[in-house]
Amino acid sequence: MLAFAPVSRNSALDLPDEDRLSPPLHEAPPPAEAARSVVLVGMPGAGKTAIGRRLAARLGLPFRDADSEIESAAGMPITEIFARYGEPHFRDGERRVITRLLAGPPLVLATGGGAFADPATRAAIKASGAATLWLRCAMPTLLRRVAGREHRPMFLNADPAEVLARLMAARHPFYAEADVTVTCTDESPDATTRRVQDALAAATAPRRLPVGLGDRGYDVLVGPGLLGRAGGLVAALLPSRKVVVITDSAVGPLHLAALRDGLEAAGLSVLTEIAVPPGEASKDLATLSEVLERMLAAGLDRRTAVVALGGGVVGAAVAMRGVPFVQVPTTLLAQVDSSVGGKTGVNLKAGKNLAGAFHQPRIVLADTDTLATLPARELRAGYAEVAKHGLLQGALWDWCERHGASVVAGDTAALTHAVVESCRLKAAVVAADEREESAEGGRALLNLGHTFGHALEAEAGFDGSLLHGEAVAVGLGLAAALSARLGHCSQEWPSRVMANLAECGLPARIADLPRRFAVDALLGRMAKDKKNRDGTMRFVLMRGAGDCFTSADVPAEAVATLLRDEGAG
Repeated sequence: MLAFAPVSRNSALDLPDEDRLSPPLHEAPPPAEAARSVVLVGMPGAGKTAIGRRLAARLGLPFRDADSEIESAAGMPITEIFARYGEPHFRDGERRVITRLLAGPPLVLATGGGAFADPATRAAIKASGAATLWLRCAMPTLLRRVAGREHRPMFLNADPAEVLARLMAARHPFYAEADVTVTCTDESPDATTRRVQDALAAATAPRRLPVGLGDRGYDVLVGPGLLGRAGGLVAALLPSRKVVVITDSAVGPLHLAALRDGLEAAGLSVLTEIAVPPGEASKDLATLSEVLERMLAAGLDRRTAVVALGGGVVGAAVAMRGVPFVQVPTTLLAQVDSSVGGKTGVNLKAGKNLAGAFHQPRIVLADTDTLATLPARELRAGYAEVAKHGLLQGALWDWCERHGASVVAGDTAALTHAVVESCRLKAAVVAADEREESAEGGRALLNLGHTFGHALEAEAGFDGSLLHGEAVAVGLGLAAALSARLGHCSQEWPSRVMANLAECGLPARIADLPRRFAVDALLGRMAKDKKNRDGTMRFVLMRGAGDCFTSADVPAEAVATLLRDEGAG
């Protein structure tokens, strides 16, 4: 097969870099601080070349147009390349040109309309580390701009409106995978370029944390603006373009519209949106049954994915014996803990999360922008799980003692650090012990404080008067106090743990809670805890931060005495 065209050096798109890819001498070299290239993608007429030239001048980078480079290398216009050799051969050469350009110093690159829609080229662009920017235009704007482009291959002997409509339907889902999207209007190119530069400057690449579970592995993405990019981030991971969104009636009004727009921008079709009441009260079999019926009535099949916006994971785990799902946690509690690991469950009268399954997501999108909408109490409750992770990890606990107050105050940098480091810890633990099969460590350690906390929640009736994080906070104080009483850690640890929780506005002792709890009732709840083995209660205890362990060697009377001393009746 011909490399690209039948003549020698102008034909193959295989020319050495020094022959055709080095910047002209009159162009200034990129500034030392330029971190990466910028690749503009979008439809014909979106203005990639016009905006790209202006953007390159503003950034002090060289500019390249992929189509021009291809025509120069091949020695013929793109229409002739298509006519002689067909689109597959053109796409192969296009990919090699783009790959070579991006392998050099940073630059601004305008691509042809079909480049980013080609899987191999799209993968090569992403692998280069370049920032990708989609110039998104409405149909009327594109029609005005493509007038007179009849020489382009896709417009030959065709109605431009029909061609553009077809291409938009086919390509927009792939353009949506770009890092940044800027909607173009009929404003001047300079005005659009300013908006593009601002958008690039404001863009923050999400932190990507892998959960290593082999063919069930997935990534946790942490960062701002992920809802609006949801479709582009998840589409390639799903077996079909159909999704069902499950949320709760508190989260939906705040974030559902942004998520819907993000999904639909990538060509995903939302079959239905299901909202359930917020809080633990809706985590029951009756609500689960209603959700399943509504999912099936909307046309859910085994290839349909569930997008869980703040909840609804258990529905994905049991519908059709398990369908693909995407986790989109919107609370600090969910982002640092429950969204990672694939544990799903509903509450029974006997206790919390006693019916459920392990079902791993395809991806977790932890959009830190959603944390700004949380009530202060919810933010504080989420911090309890951060503190738990700190006690398990060690260095994170030192950070918690210094910065915990900043987390609950809503400081963006502190919140992001708390989510990233908590997810890092949990991802490692889950990868080592996916189904909590280790009785002595592994995932069981994540239950630090939870044996006490779950008992308190169950006794409170899951009625919202005691949030999960608040119960865990008390449980952490009790676990530290029990560890000290049994001689596993020094007496300073209960004081340190309780002081940090109290400083962050959380209850640290049973006596801090607004209701009374009976010792016998709490012991009865703990006796039914799902972590127990052979009827023996198991506790996670600590020798110090970063040194925790599980133990069944805990006298029931020592637990009862501790509960009484800490405020239970």
